[in-house]
Order: sequence, then C-alpha cells, then structure tokens
Amino acid sequence: MFSNTLFSRVRRADNNKIAVITQFLHDNSLSIDTTVEIFITATRNGTLVACGGLAGNIIKCVAICESVRGEGLALTLATELIQLAYELNRPHLFLYTKIENEALFSQCGFYPLTRVPGLMVLMENSATRISRYARDLSTFRRPGNNIGCIVMNANPFTNGHRYLVEKAAAQCDWLHLFLVKEDTSRFPYADRLALVRAGTRDIPRLTVHQGSDYIISRATFPCYFIKEQAVINHCYTEIDLKIFRQHLAPALGITHRFVGTEPFCQVTAQYNHDMRHWLQTTELAAPAIELVEIERLRYADEPISASRVRKLLVKKEFAAIAPLVPADTLTWLQAFSTPRPTASQNLPELVTGEK
Repeated sequence: MFSNTLFSRVRRADNNKIAVITQFLHDNSLSIDTTVEIFITATRNGTLVACGGLAGNIIKCVAICESVRGEGLALTLATELIQLAYELNRPHLFLYTKIENEALFSQCGFYPLTRVPGLMVLMENSATRISRYARDLSTFRRPGNNIGCIVMNANPFTNGHRYLVEKAAAQCDWLHLFLVKEDTSRFPYADRLALVRAGTRDIPRLTVHQGSDYIISRATFPCYFIKEQAVINHCYTEIDLKIFRQHLAPALGITHRFVGTEPFCQVTAQYNHDMRHWLQTTELAAPAIELVEIERLRYADEPISASRVRKLLVKKEFAAIAPLVPADTLTWLQAFSTPRPTASQNLPELVTGEK
C-alpha cells in the first residue's frame, strides 16, 4: 500500500524542509512545536502527506493529510517514530493528542493516562508503566497522619526554596520533595537536583526524589493544537494534577501539598488557585489533598525568587546574590558563570533517594 510513500527524517536545522512541514501543519490546523528535534515525514510524488515529531520522549505534531486517512498510514508513521525513539534510547514515550484521535493512537500501542474531557488526552506506550512506577514510589512511604509534598523547579535553589521546605517539614510527619525533571531550565537537571540535596541535607524527615516523567513540565507541555493560551494553561493544570492526585499521592500517602505564595507570575498564581480545586474535588476517585500556601521569604523587603537570582547572575552581581541563596548554590553559580561545572565537581557527594 505504501510502495510509493517515502519516509524521511528531518532535523530542525533543515530550514527549507521545516518550512514545508510548518505549512503542512498549518493546513491541518496545527502549529509547529519548537521543542521538536526531529520530524518523520511521509511524502508521495514529492508531496508531504503526513508527519510527526519527537521532542525528548514526547511525540508531537502528528498530522495526516485528509486524502490519505484510513489507509493505515498513521500506524506506519507511529512505527517510524517509535523506531527513531528507540535508536535514541528513548523507549518510554508519551503523546498528547485531541480526544478524537485517541482510538487511532490506541491502535499504535498507546494507552491513556488521563484526559481533559472534550479537549485532549495524554497517552503513553505502556499499559502498566505508571502502576509500576507507583509501586516503586510506595517503597518511600513513611507512617504519619500528615504527609506533605512539594514540587519545585529550583532554577536555581534559593533561600526561598529552603524556607518553604523548612516550614513544610515542620508541619509534617514526613515531607516528600519532587524536582521537575526536564532539562529545559537554564541549569541542568542533575545540577539542580544536587543543589536541592545540598541545600536541604540538614532538614529531618525529608525525602528528595529523583525526577519523574509523571511530574509534568510546563516547558514541554504541547500547545500546537490548542490556540488559546488560557485553554492551554487549563489543560496543563488539569492533566498535571490529575496524575499527581490519582497516582503519585496515593503511593506515598500524601495528605498535604505545600506551595509558596506567587506575587510575580500570574500564570503560576492561577495554577496555585486551580490546584486547590483539583486536589480536593469529588470529581476524582482519589483521597483529597489539602493545599497549604506559605508566605514567601523576603529579603530587603522583596520576596526571594529564582528569577531575581538569574537576573543578577547575568550581571555577575554575586554580592547581591549571596543573601538570596545557600552557600552551595552561591559557589556553584560562581563556577557556572565561568567554565560550566558539573554537580560532582562543585558539590558534596550526596546519596540518591531518601536522606
């Protein structure tokens, strides 16, 4: 059936071919996602009839020309994308797609994780991986009536982050801290994780967890098939918090989630507001979780923020940075501004998992 169909790989640097893909996506009511590293294209007689892209371990920007739908081309395209991912050592795959495409991708070996009714579905290429992850996570479960959780980017880890962890830990029998995993921040994930562990090593009853693909990053959340930013934000919040409440929190017995107040970013402030709904609504068949907002630590009458530290770092104003970050973070930032360090070169060796 596909003897006259040519499948090719297109990298972002191939501007002419990317322009053709961009137009093809536009013709199919999609936008190009700038995080896609490599596209698989299907052409017939020199005309693009299908494409799909890989961004990390997420399949994005899948489009098939209406004239060839129903031929099984989607299954072949998915197979090509999966083969590409395996060659790049990315066997654990996700995809976000419109609700109406769920059945199509089910035929390609993808299973739904969670949905935003009427809008989108998050799928992965395993029916059991998240349940296995939850079982592994449950080995870190600790007894107590008040089990807390914090999710943070720590880009970089500041005294504000440290203050949040201290205050939360003081209110809990045990506290679990998750660091958003994706390497889309200015500072590499491994270094951010090492800085968090260094900056919290003296706080008792705390487990700092390795990052997880199930802690959704806003930076990698797709927006190529949704036009309105408000809808994108709503979908991100709903999917992220449904996974957290239905899978991660029960594994650890989490009863409270702690966040800092957000005086700067309206998007994050809205996320905190919406979080209260998704952690407590009876729409979900999972134990409710109480949201606790903690007032941000201030210095010189201004809330401490990672964005403030990053701005000062651009100008190498280390004297101004010093009161805002722990000593390990300051040392690392000073090295970061010259030759790029690694966590092992500039931080004390710390064990993984529970501290």
